[in-house]
Amino acid sequence: MAATSIRLGVDIGGTFTDVVLEKDGVPFSAKVLTTYVAPENAIIDGMHQVCAKASIAPSEIDQIIHGTTLATNALIERRGAKTALITTEGFRDVIEMRTESRFEQYDLNLNLPEPLLPRQMRFTVAGRVDANGHVLVDIDRAEVETVVDKIAEAGFESVAVGFIHSYLNPAHEELVRDVLAEKLPDVAVSISSEVSPQMREYERFNTVVANAYIKPLMASYLGRLEDRLKAEGVACRIFLMHSGGGIISIQNAADFPVRLVESGPAGGAVFAAHIAARYGLDKVLSFDMGGTTAKICLIKNQTPKTSRVFEVARTYRFKKGSGMPISIPVIDMVEIGAGGGSLAHVDAMRQIRVGPESAGSEPGPACYGRGGERPGVTDADLVLGKLDPDNFAGGSIKLHPDASKSALSTVVGDTLDMDAVEAAFGVAEVVDENMANAARVHAVENGEDLSEYTMIAFGGAAPLHAGRLCEKLGVDRLLVPPGAGVGSAIGFLRAPFSFEANRSVYMKLSDFDGDRIKSLLTDLKTEATGFVRT
Repeated sequence: MAATSIRLGVDIGGTFTDVVLEKDGVPFSAKVLTTYVAPENAIIDGMHQVCAKASIAPSEIDQIIHGTTLATNALIERRGAKTALITTEGFRDVIEMRTESRFEQYDLNLNLPEPLLPRQMRFTVAGRVDANGHVLVDIDRAEVETVVDKIAEAGFESVAVGFIHSYLNPAHEELVRDVLAEKLPDVAVSISSEVSPQMREYERFNTVVANAYIKPLMASYLGRLEDRLKAEGVACRIFLMHSGGGIISIQNAADFPVRLVESGPAGGAVFAAHIAARYGLDKVLSFDMGGTTAKICLIKNQTPKTSRVFEVARTYRFKKGSGMPISIPVIDMVEIGAGGGSLAHVDAMRQIRVGPESAGSEPGPACYGRGGERPGVTDADLVLGKLDPDNFAGGSIKLHPDASKSALSTVVGDTLDMDAVEAAFGVAEVVDENMANAARVHAVENGEDLSEYTMIAFGGAAPLHAGRLCEKLGVDRLLVPPGAGVGSAIGFLRAPFSFEANRSVYMKLSDFDGDRIKSLLTDLKTEATGFVRT
């Protein structure tokens, strides 16, 4: 693709929407409060601000690259479409039975996450493919049509299709998709052999259900965004950041929205890797703290660590296995509810707690003056003198120190017999320890010694807390790069056009089939190349 001179990067976060425009390599940025009901409104607002700063018209933009937390939030908050699952007879409860592993071995009251779809939304049909991809029992089209009629009668908006061993032989899933297309042309369809063609049925089924669950929501949003931008005279192509750290077209994003689950944080990791390469740093701890969450990622040899499975909505903090597994290529990071808007309170043990609940952008922390009465981390930072009340978010938001002091005193100080400054210090120390603990756990899980790492801090709140975090972790060197406040959006503009294709195939070494492997690699290359070139 030819190099473009004017590019726009947009990151929708839980509190702020960051917009960065690069004109011939010179950046112009803006931060606007996220508009939850219609996220595209914040994008248009931010776009006009940066275009004014760059003295250009929106129609002159050559390319837009976008990342968003909408997919993640829809899964966490269960705000997706009314979705059905069609699966193999006898496997209706796979997404509820999970793997039967106990991530907290001695907890007798283990709290497992509820499946995205309750049992009455899961349907089965006969037909079976074996572990080698051979058809054992043919699927009956008449039975499929009967199930589809039930789905039509119940008014489902989206359908996920996941059959046993379909990653080896997708014929049955494709037949069901054809029937759905004929009888329910307006219903969104996701099949597991396309969304996640990998072995392990629980992860595969869960991933295709998640894709189907958010597909109508994301398709609607992306369609509205395209229309709004066209109305503003912007006719350039729009690309989406995916969880693996690359860029895909808006159509691919609409078809496979589950790939966008970690798109915003992935942009931050790409930004940190770019900074690491610029300064020749081989061991970097990326620390991204925004308004709602903090993200920590290990970057070695200027490359973020990646994973094949990512968990959403963990019921136990830091506990692997307590969330919904999504089997997609993803940059491996730990994410906790610790941002500028994370709310503080005093628990029954008279201890200060911060997060994971966030004030977001509506109403925001008390200092925003938008009706928030509970203190957030931003309130503590303001009272401690870390923020200029007249120059927050580039001067676009005026902060109110008196409101912060009042909220900190009322919620924290009065209960613990502290003044506002002491309460602010307590809140800041608790949130810093929460993040340090997350970083320690992540480092231990990966066998790394953080004292050998350099921290790169970015995001609206990270530079304010990075120094104390380095003290707690024994990190000797901290780097806060230019444009840190909008780091993820800048990362979008540094990301490559890429797509990672996956397949599962297994065989004994004694039966190694070179031709089969060669054919598989050719198929993978064709699929990945097709995504990037569309």
